Amino acid sequence: MRSALRWAGYLAGGVIVIAAVLAAYIWIASNRMLNGPFAAKHENLSGATPEMVADASRRLHVFGCISCHGDGMRGSLFIDDPHLAKLYAPNVSEIAGKATDQQLAAAIRQGIGVDGRALAIMPSAQFSRLTDGEVAALIAAVRKLPSGGAPTPARTIGAMGRLGVATGKFRTQPQLMADYVQQWPADLGPNYAKGRHLAATVCSECHGPALDGAEVKPGLKSPDLDIVGAYDLAAFTKLLRTGIPASGKKLTLMDEVARANFSHMTDEEIAELHAYLVGRAQRSN
Repeated sequence: MRSALRWAGYLAGGVIVIAAVLAAYIWIASNRMLNGPFAAKHENLSGATPEMVADASRRLHVFGCISCHGDGMRGSLFIDDPHLAKLYAPNVSEIAGKATDQQLAAAIRQGIGVDGRALAIMPSAQFSRLTDGEVAALIAAVRKLPSGGAPTPARTIGAMGRLGVATGKFRTQPQLMADYVQQWPADLGPNYAKGRHLAATVCSECHGPALDGAEVKPGLKSPDLDIVGAYDLAAFTKLLRTGIPASGKKLTLMDEVARANFSHMTDEEIAELHAYLVGRAQRSN
């Protein structure tokens, strides 16, 4: 009996040791992926025309900067799940007063925060496709925002969040960069270049680097944008301005994103995007 109890104790102790080692590995691995520190590459911030700078405040809406970071980009709570994480879209108006243009550009286009840590939610992999001039214009627009509010709290990552990061289920923006370098929306030639650029920088966050669909959140997959081939321009314009598809069905994410972000797109941008996506669908078929 004593021998059995002793072996049971050894077994329990072994399980505890294995669990402790596994927990330590998850914490160390996730900490390395999240906190780095990461060294940002130098950004070329030339090429912003006066027209681009004048239009950049509107584009802060189109790219979702305002809807994520809140009014005046003063920060907002983005995820609040004790098992996963508590993440804030930070107070950019406050950060911009301390950060250099290079640091802001690295956050936008490389997914590296001003503190050298990897960004988790900021769609930097998508924004890595912005031109130098577009990034410079966005930074100029950010610097025009009145500074206000308090710094947002630091992020906290829960046990399931750390497990997801350590196992690659949840990938940071620097990790996602490789996908966006290797996978691009189809090139249909110079006549469709503007629409392709819009699709690559506006649509790919939800629909994947090549626009062929992606898992937006567990259990929710966005469609391949070949689906736009079934839309005429009027129906597509309605979708982007209101989030209402041709079927009239309420869409889980598009409903909110269209009204908050895409409703700020110009008629010309919508027409260019529509032409490209219809051409892409026709080529696929």
